[in-house]
Amino acid sequence: MIALVDCNNFYVSCERLFNPKLEGKPVIVLSNNDGCAVARSEEAKAIGIKMGTPLFMIEALVKQHKVAVFSSNYTLYGDLSSRVMATLTKFSPQLEVYSIDEAFLDMTDMKMMDLLKIGINIREKVKQDIGIPVCVGIAPTKTLAKMANRYAKKKLRNIGVYYACNDSMMDEMLRYTEVADIWGVGRKYASFLNSNGFKTAYDLKQAPDEWIRKNMTVQGERLLNELRGIPSKEWEFDPKRKKNICTSRSFGKLLTDKRTILEAVSNHTASCALKLRKEKSCASAILVFIHTNPHKPTEPQYSRSVTVQIETATNDTSILIKHATMGLDIIFKTGYRYMKCGVIVLDIVPDNEVQLSLFMGASDGRKKKILQALDQVNKSFGKDTLRFAVQGYQKEYRLKSAHLSKHYTTDINEVLEIGKVG
Repeated sequence: MIALVDCNNFYVSCERLFNPKLEGKPVIVLSNNDGCAVARSEEAKAIGIKMGTPLFMIEALVKQHKVAVFSSNYTLYGDLSSRVMATLTKFSPQLEVYSIDEAFLDMTDMKMMDLLKIGINIREKVKQDIGIPVCVGIAPTKTLAKMANRYAKKKLRNIGVYYACNDSMMDEMLRYTEVADIWGVGRKYASFLNSNGFKTAYDLKQAPDEWIRKNMTVQGERLLNELRGIPSKEWEFDPKRKKNICTSRSFGKLLTDKRTILEAVSNHTASCALKLRKEKSCASAILVFIHTNPHKPTEPQYSRSVTVQIETATNDTSILIKHATMGLDIIFKTGYRYMKCGVIVLDIVPDNEVQLSLFMGASDGRKKKILQALDQVNKSFGKDTLRFAVQGYQKEYRLKSAHLSKHYTTDINEVLEIGKVG
């Protein structure tokens, strides 16, 4: 059996954790640059706020219903996610983190235990230790576990757990789930299946094998097996090594100044370098890109990228920034108002498999120690406490975040203060 644990309205739940007055009230969290609603409380959904709706289109609704609005606080959400996952490992060491707010647990060795009770215990433990509400779906395959979790949220929200332990409970869940809501079925396939008479997951489960093989290829066969309780999706207990790493952000306002854009590129590069070191990897090339706002057709448009090769694969921030700066020098043009820039580190290899240069000297070992010290200081005292001068301090390019909450769990200056009682 497999359990899928999913945090309820995760971003909203993180904000409510430190502001209990928000319980029972409509809350939304916005995307980068305070653009669109990307997380909604049940109360916000009830008043008609749709996922992905731009804030300017729902301002009247927000004002009318006194909706609490927050900018995305990724530092807070990431830290609370790590705490949730650490709690889940107490129930099963075999855990696959699927996203920031959900994880699969391998319950194969728990066949003789009361899995429903374990699911309830998981829900209670995460709520007690972290304060985040979760739902748990338990079933024989990953696809069915995802479906069981959704069923628990939609039909059994007060209990928050659904254990598809027999054919009857499995079929109940399958009949309730439309094909468009099956994990792995996109909009195009959902439309195709509907036109061929498959309305629910139960209908699809009954589909002839040959028809699925002919019309949905190997992926369709695997999906059919999953719906029939035959595991066909591999476990990924250890994250796969990335083939490339990208860091990019839209600017808080349109920029024309190369110096400010260089600061943004340098900070994005430093972020990629840190990720490389955490994964014990090195990059052999770096791609830099910039572009204007395509949604302003009346303005001059420009978009370009360039890949700069690095002689010896590295995760050294200074070397990567040097090459990123070379790339920006090549592609930057005056006379445009830029909306976004980013960097992608490419051709990633493990740091113990780097083909060394004949001219590398003893100083390279010293650089490695310096980078380790830099990372340790920033981990202890906060991100970018130590940085390269070119990264700057002004961050005039930063995203709009007019509704940003505090970093309650990662900044000592922003922890909650409990007032004196009486």
